[in-house]
Amino acid sequence: MKLTSFGEKFTKKSGILELMDDLGNAVSGKDRVCMLGGGNPADIKEVQAVWRRCMTELMNDSRGLEDALANYDSPQGKQSFLESLAGLMSRTFGWEIGPENIAITNGSQSAFFILLNLFGGTDADGVKKKVLFPLCPEYIGYADQGVEEGIFKTCPASIEILDDFLFKYHVDFSRLDVSDDVGAICISRPTNPTGNVISDDEVRQLSSLAEKAGIPLIIDNAYGSPFPEIIFEEVSPFWNENTILSMSLSKMGLPSVRTGIIIARTEIIQAVSACNAIISLANGTIGQVLTEPLFRSGEILDISKNLVRPFYHKKSIQAQNWIKKYMPPEVDYRIHKSEGAIFLWIWFRNLNVTSRELYESLKERKVIVVPGEYFFFGLKEDWDHSRQCIRLNYSQGDDLVEEGIRILAEEAARVVQT
Repeated sequence: MKLTSFGEKFTKKSGILELMDDLGNAVSGKDRVCMLGGGNPADIKEVQAVWRRCMTELMNDSRGLEDALANYDSPQGKQSFLESLAGLMSRTFGWEIGPENIAITNGSQSAFFILLNLFGGTDADGVKKKVLFPLCPEYIGYADQGVEEGIFKTCPASIEILDDFLFKYHVDFSRLDVSDDVGAICISRPTNPTGNVISDDEVRQLSSLAEKAGIPLIIDNAYGSPFPEIIFEEVSPFWNENTILSMSLSKMGLPSVRTGIIIARTEIIQAVSACNAIISLANGTIGQVLTEPLFRSGEILDISKNLVRPFYHKKSIQAQNWIKKYMPPEVDYRIHKSEGAIFLWIWFRNLNVTSRELYESLKERKVIVVPGEYFFFGLKEDWDHSRQCIRLNYSQGDDLVEEGIRILAEEAARVVQT
């Protein structure tokens, strides 16, 4: 089979494909697997009870289920959902937005395929525009999304060493180059894979740089505030007319409904909607219908703050304690300060193997993590640090997470430099 350059690019081996294959194999196999890879959220019983309640209410409506399943909505999204979300955001945060400022996509991964290619790639003047990621490492799912090659550039983070086996990344503004060929700045907050949360001041600085350059700032808020609120720092949700804010229902516990949300100025929303129409005609409706009452009433914010956030914060602390319990003293390791998301990012500083090799040996022992190499895309220069880190998802059952961490500690001790 002879493929086009598009076909070759999107069928070759990639980090996100490997990650999702590992996730699928772990779920479908018969063997016990410690699935600490992937981004699947936890099964929070109190939150699942909310979805059951919403589904029951939908079923009890004489036309609710039929209307949710049997009709196409606009490529922009379901109008009543857009109105409910816009109303909540404007009431709660004073954002001057209406339904015309919101578009729905089939998951945030689809949203970023559209956004990154709208602002990265060859423009009408023949200039190859790039998307600048100001904090590297960054999300694995961005790395292979460019239709054109070479449209991403990243800036290595500065590293602050903290007490208690911790460290933290910061945006290195002294090295951040918003050159004329940059079409957008993009950052995740909290950052996947590290759990890093850039401060309100860092957001304002990035927003100012983007505005001066006449380009948008894209913030991936899939784990952030105000929903799903898997964020353990006190920060303010941020949006202005030069910001594209992406959110999702996935980490609320609804990954399979594939409901991504983009908030932006109207011409960007129109562009996203046009892409939706070509790529998928319309968006899945069930996630919008199921959660619309929660956005209309504001209950979605209470669920996020009072159920989702404390659940993951407790899980994060427990997982860190297990790492400190099982990791032997000869292993020189640091954990990125856990400020949000559902991952721990572990930096091994004295292993004689790469994180990719450590991943392979763990896989043999039925423990799935994600090697760090994939998260360091778009760098101009090689960085040893990129081969010394792994991402660990702590959202699964406590017994699996603890067992996986214990085996990880054993494998790390086995390959420590002597």
